[in-house]
Amino acid sequence: METFITIATFDYIHQIEILKHRLDQEGLQYYFENEIMSSIVPMYSTALGGIKLKIHPNDIETVIAILQEMKYNNNLNIV
Repeated sequence: METFITIATFDYIHQIEILKHRLDQEGLQYYFENEIMSSIVPMYSTALGGIKLKIHPNDIETVIAILQEMKYNNNLNIV
């Protein structure tokens, strides 16, 4: 996981729930840094720099496509 890179940052835990399912559907390796702390104490999210989506560098194009799809092709508000 040392080679994983941050590709997106989210403010609230609810913003990542559907994204997790999409990433799982594609079989991608990922994790969300600060996810647990943000779920326990939501106000810490900003202090920690947000909830960071970390992915393997080989999956950049696929993840960007998923993020774009979720941002523009439906009524979900994922930033």
